[in-house]
Parts: sequence; structure tokens; C-alpha cells
Amino acid sequence: MTYKFSPSSLSLLKDCPRCFWLKFNKDIKRPEGIFPSLPSGMDKILKIHFDSFMRKGELPPELKELKDVKLFDDEELLKVWRSNFKGIPWEDKEGNLFRGAIDNILKKGNKLIVLDYKTRGYPLKEDTHEHYQNQMDIYNLLLRKNNYKTEDYAYLLFYHPDKVNENGDVVFNTDLIKMKISIENAENIFKNALEVLKGKIPKASEECEYCRWNAENQKLQQ
Repeated sequence: MTYKFSPSSLSLLKDCPRCFWLKFNKDIKRPEGIFPSLPSGMDKILKIHFDSFMRKGELPPELKELKDVKLFDDEELLKVWRSNFKGIPWEDKEGNLFRGAIDNILKKGNKLIVLDYKTRGYPLKEDTHEHYQNQMDIYNLLLRKNNYKTEDYAYLLFYHPDKVNENGDVVFNTDLIKMKISIENAENIFKNALEVLKGKIPKASEECEYCRWNAENQKLQQ
């Protein structure tokens, strides 16, 4: 049996190994709540915003502090890499497919740098960026598996609302965070995911509300 992974599906392994195993081996998925539309709407207009500067060969104001970099300008390839149905793919020797859809890419000489946008309701905490370490590591591994050179760091660009002007415009603050990436961490995530799926059903995470609810529900039915 082979599997298809994305950074978001692999994040489930970190949340709860049991839910991860059930999703991929038994097609039993967690109940889906209402997905907020604001992040996806922001994602769309940010890509339009960045692409307008890319076509002019410039950096947007949010990135003016960066030196010796430019926005990736292969529009057709960027369109593929941004697609949730295509993304940046890599298939291992067993036929397992790993795929990730990026927001944007910077170029520095002959190396690429992953740039990812995040929309939040509040200013950053000291460790906010750490929650995205695995995602950034996986993107870089996928690029390298496709024979692209990448820097040993990536950028997260956070947007959070600051105020509303008198004319009704919402003003967002931005925080650009530079993150060191680890290819070894990404490789270990893939390796661990396959080991879990090929083994017996694992124990649930103690923090998993879904598994806890299911256990309590089964007790009531006994």
C-alpha cells in the first residue's frame, strides 16, 4: 500500500498518531468544522499583490529589508507549485507521494528561499513561528528532491490586523521571520509517518479531543 502526503496531512501525525493511522489506513477522518474564509481570501489577494511586484522586478514593501534577493519569476512553474492538486511533488522508491503547495519563492543567486504567508488575529508570540517549522522543512526537502538548491533558511511573513481607518480600511501589521530549516527533520517526519502507518494502530495522543470523545462515547454505549 502506498500513501500520499502533504504538510497539512503530516501535521495530523504530530497531533495524534491514532487519528493519522485511521485516516490513511481506514479512511476514518476527523469531523470537519467550519473553515474560516478570511485566511483563504487573504492568501489569494496576497499572491496577486506579490505577483504584481514580481512582474515589475521589484520587492513589495514588506520585504524591503531583504538584500540581494528577488521574487521567483517563472510564473507557469509557480502556478503549479501553488496548486493544492499538484504542488511540489516527490515520489520515493516505494511509490509513496509527498507533495506540498507553497505560497511563494525568493531567489538569491542560484538558490531558492521559501516564503510563506500567515494571517493571524493577534500579534506574534515569541514562539509563534516554531509551529511552522515542520512545514518549512518539508517544502525545502521537496525542492531539493526536485534538484533545486535552497538556502538553509526560509521566511514566514505574518499579517495581523492593527486598526481601522476612518474610511473603513483595515490596516494590517507585518512581521517577517527568518527561520533556519532542517532537511534532516523533514526526512525523519516522512520516515516516522511510514513506520506508523505500516505498524499496528497506535495509541491516541493524550491531548486528542476526538479520541477522548470517542472513548467516552463507547463507554456510554456499553
